[in-house]
Amino acid sequence: MAVENTPARIGKSVVIRGEVKGSEDLFVDGRVEGTISLSESRLTIGPNAVLAADLTARDVLVQGQVQGNIIASGRVELRAGCAVTGDVRALRLAIEDNAVFRGKVDLTQGAAGTAKAPEPVTAAAQETQPTGGLFKAE
Repeated sequence: MAVENTPARIGKSVVIRGEVKGSEDLFVDGRVEGTISLSESRLTIGPNAVLAADLTARDVLVQGQVQGNIIASGRVELRAGCAVTGDVRALRLAIEDNAVFRGKVDLTQGAAGTAKAPEPVTAAAQETQPTGGLFKAE
């Protein structure tokens, strides 16, 4: 029985005040006050979790309560029954029915804020774009 892919676990009776850092997947079902930073890993917030923390991870799945900002280089998923108060910055965001979310959303290419603005379309580029459908370019 291989347990190599099993995430590290913070149980529901554990209380952490401070900074949690790591480079492996983490499942949190307890209380955390401070910050959680998992640069290239997945963070799962369990249904019993109560967090007052800023979260940074590759992917974040929320089932419990989070009060703080969430930054993900990949996907943030808010499941039914969760409650999130804070801003979300990610590449993708999924919110299920009955999830509670209060905050701002920034869906950018580089969730760390390195996304550059889209380049303006020039007249030459407009002329070379294919036309199709019901309308013809004049």
